[in-house]
Amino acid sequence: MTDASRPEANNSAADVGAPSSETRALGFWTCTALVVGNTIGVGIFQMPAALAPYGLNAVPAWGITIVGCVMLAMVFSGLARTYPRDDGPYTYTQRAFGSGVSFYVLWCYWVSTWVTNATIAIAVVGYLAVLVPSLQTTPWLPPVVSLSLLWFFVFVNCLGIRTAAWMQMVTTVLKLLPQAGIIILGVWQLVEHPSVYVAHVPPNPASLQEVMAASSIALFAMLGIECAMMPAGKVIDPARTIPRATIVGTVATALICLCISIVPMLLIPQAQLSASSAPFADLFGQYLGAQYGRWLALFIVISGLGALNGWTLVVGDLTQAFARHGNFPAALGKVNSRAAPVYAFLLTGVAASITLWFNFNASMTKVFTFLSVLVSAACLPLYLACSLAVLVLWRQGKITRVGFRELTWFAAALLAVVYCIYVFIGMHREDLLWAVALAAAGIPFHWWAVRARAVRHISARPAAP
Repeated sequence: MTDASRPEANNSAADVGAPSSETRALGFWTCTALVVGNTIGVGIFQMPAALAPYGLNAVPAWGITIVGCVMLAMVFSGLARTYPRDDGPYTYTQRAFGSGVSFYVLWCYWVSTWVTNATIAIAVVGYLAVLVPSLQTTPWLPPVVSLSLLWFFVFVNCLGIRTAAWMQMVTTVLKLLPQAGIIILGVWQLVEHPSVYVAHVPPNPASLQEVMAASSIALFAMLGIECAMMPAGKVIDPARTIPRATIVGTVATALICLCISIVPMLLIPQAQLSASSAPFADLFGQYLGAQYGRWLALFIVISGLGALNGWTLVVGDLTQAFARHGNFPAALGKVNSRAAPVYAFLLTGVAASITLWFNFNASMTKVFTFLSVLVSAACLPLYLACSLAVLVLWRQGKITRVGFRELTWFAAALLAVVYCIYVFIGMHREDLLWAVALAAAGIPFHWWAVRARAVRHISARPAAP
């Protein structure tokens, strides 16, 4: 095979604005920690309360969600393996659909990332209130604490990617402890007191509509499987590291989610679970005592803080990528002495802060449910576009090698497209309208970017003799 026919040789279009190898600092374990750490934040711990109204319909919803996310992980892995020099999903989608579609897809995802940070901060405070009761009695304190957490991790990421990566590794290891505790509690109750699993069975009848709606909410707990792919320019040996980290991280996360999601649904009465702001702390407190609930809450807070750190890293890198490709002001792409895009972190920190502040008026569970579906709706265009990109690039002849691995990749892309459409159908009309509104909000920025590139092109022309 000649160099020209290799997939890696097809990267000339993406080389402009791609990061240099000097900034690459993320290896396999760090990327896996980024996937697991960002996916298992506090979403999975708030999810039982958000899914409680759907009863046992949440179980098949989880199954569909996990299968769909594994297919998406295969899509992302294949793209990273085939185009290792690309600047992440921005360039993947640009190859298949052009800069316009790429902008709007990544714009929606960009919005979803700082909304995610606001959602995580709200959920962290919900569990922190178990440890600090004054958070439940002082109305102004929860938003202030949430904002403080947001900005602490903006500061951490401004110290450089190595500092952020180190913190991600530590918090990921710590956050796996409460998962193990929940699984052990569930098995213990099943062995010692099996009757408790049928004492509070939700009465909801089987409903396809409820399964589809629950799938839209459950997807939020799995968002983050793409995180090894997002900072592609900072990954060591991306052709090997990103696929391995994405698959390992996604499968590990899926197994954990499957194991711990059903336990509170069957052990806590539906009405109580629906109103809970810390369902797993309530679970431990009910069966083991309040002190165990507080210990669990502590580890869940650590889990949420790790996710907040990881998502801050991702949104900063994505903002920097927008600036590299000329879609945001160039200042947002500038880095400090530690190679951190400070202005990008500051901008997204402000956006997350505004979202958080205006959503602290409603109840914790309602805010979490609304923002989680909003984030899922905003992420879906990226998932759908990357899945379609595989099929389009194959159809256009830009993926020339077709072996067993590629055929498996194409099949996964097709199933991922079906899954994304399924989730879109399951969403409420209001959530879809919000997603459309988010995309529409990017129109002025895209218009500005196109106009700015045209001006630069004209000014770069040689003067007439």
